[in-house]
Amino acid sequence: MNTNELNDPKDQNLENIEGTIVSSNAGNQDVADSVNDLVDVNADKPLSISDEAYDEEPNDEELKPLEMDDEHVDFDEEDEEETEIDEEDDEPHVDYSNLSKDELVQTLKDLINNRPVQKIRQKVEGLKSIFYRKHKAEVEKLRKEFVDAGGDLEQFSLPEDNAEMQFKELLKQYRAKRAQYNNQLEEQKQHNLEQKQQIIEKIKDLVNSTEPVGKIYQEFRDLQKQFLEVGPVPQASLNDLWNNYHHHVQAFYDFVKISKELRDLDFKKNLEAKIKLCEQAEELLLEPSVVVAFKKLQKLHEQWREVGPVPRENQNEIWERFKEATTKINKKHQEHFESIKEQQRKNLEAKAELCEKAEELAAQNPKSVKEWNKLSKELIELQKLWKTIGFATKKENNKVFERFRSACDIFFNKKRDFFKDIRDVQVNNLQLKTELCLQAEALKESTDWKKTTEDLINLQKRWKQIGPVPRKNSDEIWKRFRAACDYFFEQKSKHFASVDNSYEENLKAKEALIAEVEAFEFGEDMEQNLNALKEFQRRWTEIGFVPIKVKDDVQKRFRAAIKKHFDKLNAQEGKNKVVRFQAKLEEAKANPRAMSKLRQDRERMFNRMRQLENDLTVWENNIGFFAKTKNAEAMIEEVKRKIERAKEEIAELSEKIKLIDKLEQ
Repeated sequence: MNTNELNDPKDQNLENIEGTIVSSNAGNQDVADSVNDLVDVNADKPLSISDEAYDEEPNDEELKPLEMDDEHVDFDEEDEEETEIDEEDDEPHVDYSNLSKDELVQTLKDLINNRPVQKIRQKVEGLKSIFYRKHKAEVEKLRKEFVDAGGDLEQFSLPEDNAEMQFKELLKQYRAKRAQYNNQLEEQKQHNLEQKQQIIEKIKDLVNSTEPVGKIYQEFRDLQKQFLEVGPVPQASLNDLWNNYHHHVQAFYDFVKISKELRDLDFKKNLEAKIKLCEQAEELLLEPSVVVAFKKLQKLHEQWREVGPVPRENQNEIWERFKEATTKINKKHQEHFESIKEQQRKNLEAKAELCEKAEELAAQNPKSVKEWNKLSKELIELQKLWKTIGFATKKENNKVFERFRSACDIFFNKKRDFFKDIRDVQVNNLQLKTELCLQAEALKESTDWKKTTEDLINLQKRWKQIGPVPRKNSDEIWKRFRAACDYFFEQKSKHFASVDNSYEENLKAKEALIAEVEAFEFGEDMEQNLNALKEFQRRWTEIGFVPIKVKDDVQKRFRAAIKKHFDKLNAQEGKNKVVRFQAKLEEAKANPRAMSKLRQDRERMFNRMRQLENDLTVWENNIGFFAKTKNAEAMIEEVKRKIERAKEEIAELSEKIKLIDKLEQ
């Protein structure tokens, strides 16, 4: 209540004057004059408290990396606008947080069935908040298990929850009982109004009574007592009721002409009562809770309204005293909520800034685990900071929280999807590396040192090309693979340690063979020449290893010598083919069918020559893409041999085509 709403200090109540007797006629005029000085009384309105005084902010639940609970749970899906009917609960506070959902259902059922509905609202709200917090946690757990099991989040559906259905049904019963009680209360208030109006009519009729004044006054006092004992009335009728009541009380006092002495005695009692109310109001200035002080001040104003008038000389003084205490309490109340609003505004700005930062993190798409972990730490720090900030304004608090939670959900959903893909890849990598381990273990006992060495080196290359495996398997699988490789190479080292002495002998044998190849002269028989070259290659292979430092040089010399002979052999073979083809043409001159066949052969040879030219271009280009490494040399040599053979075949085909064309001229 603002001080501006308080009535004039002269608006005093005239009821509750005890011990009044009828004065003599001589004092009647004094009584009438004194009573006429009193202004018609308007009852003070009950203190009104701004809705903001009771705004209850939702509680920030703990922010989790993959999921965040709602900051608050509304009591119902639609806001209930109803008259405040709650009475103070006379039972001690009970902690329901450790109860299961079924126990919460039973507790709610017991409250609704065994306790007055007007005394259990806080307990019902507490049960509701705890129940749905547990329910939401179960839903999030089921959703996470569903997604982790490979399910599509959009296809997730909640299983039927019998406890939730029972809980909702009990809440409906509670709201129905609460509405019924509220309706009954309003009906009772209306009934009380009718009773008080009837009492006022009886007071009004007293002035027309022919009974002795003493008896009339006693009846008046009984009616006053009845009026005060009747319960509350509808708020809309309160002021009119009190105005009507005080008017007819005033009229009764005028009628009975109460003596000034008795009236002053009543005024004195009223003054004492109002002094006590002033003292109680002043004590409220020391109350630590501004809201509690404001509520208690309401009750003091209701009592002030019910207390009758005080002596004229004390009216302004006592009123100003009470009004001063009221003004101070109202000011503290206003300043308190203004400071809360200002702090809430600052909190909203701080939370909006955190939302922006969280949205920036959620918009990023890291490509590595390291980046994801770095951003996750940053977002979790934002969540911790969020919890240190108080509530924003009631209108914006839920919105800003939903905004922040949405950004966190987007970020952690993207992270979960990323790591799910990573885990799938790592599991596949583990399978691939396990297969390499099996292959390496199968080769480790081999004594085919050269081939097995190449195979193991290839396995090691493939191992490096395969990505990481799950961390818990990383060391184990690597040690297994390395153990198999190490075992083979240790056995190989032991073997070759015993044969190093033979390398020099092998070197001498290979150098002698190279000299023999270089001195070899072709004979007339091409087949014998070819067999001789093959025999050189066989003998070279059987000689065995040479010292590693001269291995490449010796190998290069042998290849050059043998290649020279093969090139010569190929050239002779090409010339022989052309000579044989020319003889074939001479035979075909006299045979038209043979000439027709030659034309078809020419077309085929021409197409073949074009195909070889295209292949030649591709092979020559491919050589440029091969890495100039030791491992690529064999491939490059093979391509070069293909190029040489292609060039020789192109030359042969070209010569044959020319012979056919010359024959047809």
